[in-house]
Amino acid sequence: MTIALFSGQGSQTSGMGKDFLTIPSALKIAETGSEVLGRDLVYMLSEMPTEELSLTINAQPAIMAHSLMALECAKEKGFTFDGVAGHSLGEYASLVASGMVTLEDAFRLIKARSEAMDESAREHKGAMSAIMKIAPEKVEEVCNNAKAYVSAVNYNSTVQTVIAGTPEGVAEVTEIFKEMKARVVPLNVAGAFHSELMRTASEKFYETAKTITFKAPQVKYYSNVTGGELTDFSDMAGLLAKHIVSPVKFTSELSAMYKDGADKFVEFGAGKTLTGLVKKTLKDVATVNIDSPSAVENL
Repeated sequence: MTIALFSGQGSQTSGMGKDFLTIPSALKIAETGSEVLGRDLVYMLSEMPTEELSLTINAQPAIMAHSLMALECAKEKGFTFDGVAGHSLGEYASLVASGMVTLEDAFRLIKARSEAMDESAREHKGAMSAIMKIAPEKVEEVCNNAKAYVSAVNYNSTVQTVIAGTPEGVAEVTEIFKEMKARVVPLNVAGAFHSELMRTASEKFYETAKTITFKAPQVKYYSNVTGGELTDFSDMAGLLAKHIVSPVKFTSELSAMYKDGADKFVEFGAGKTLTGLVKKTLKDVATVNIDSPSAVENL
């Protein structure tokens, strides 16, 4: 059983889509995005400086487009898959890959999401850090006892949990984690994603999400919110709005996919973050990362 995985925010790099733009079918994805966004996605993927690309309103559509361009190239080479999963932002590429939404609607969703989250991040300053070498339960305990707001939001592996909260809250627990000999890595994001600091973004995004038509997926669809295969698609707008303020249960998703028979995981997008998490969590599975046209040959 083969799973297509899609990268999340923070994986962006300047010029990451340049090679894909030479391929007509991939270029079409970027051009469609430009039409919906009202901004030049081709420029974002090929020339935009990293600092500007890292802004939420740019990073989210660019990363989704990059992942879908990589998938399109793989499909043209005969790649097929049985299920999809995305990490945070990656769930939107999953929506397209599974056939749940059209490409145009995915860009409408990501436009609304990125703008709402960007606005919320400006109103409510936040920070995120990855905590390594400590069990998730211990990370939760430390965060729950903090004086300032901070919470465990991404369960990436048994020894990697991402926290988010106010800058004061993240700074407070960072000192405690360092005393516990943990490794603390600040993330290159603009806000406290998947935390209560994104509540206004969730509510604003919902107004757009409820106008979108969602179809039943053509392959298995695994959800960050539930931590397993999603089978109830009656309120996808509500689920995606909830996703903005809910933890990413990626470790649980991996376990669910493995129990379902997944033995090959192909990550589409910049970097190899998800490939690394699969290797840390599961044994005896094959992993491949597709971040350029030439990498398709590794399938």
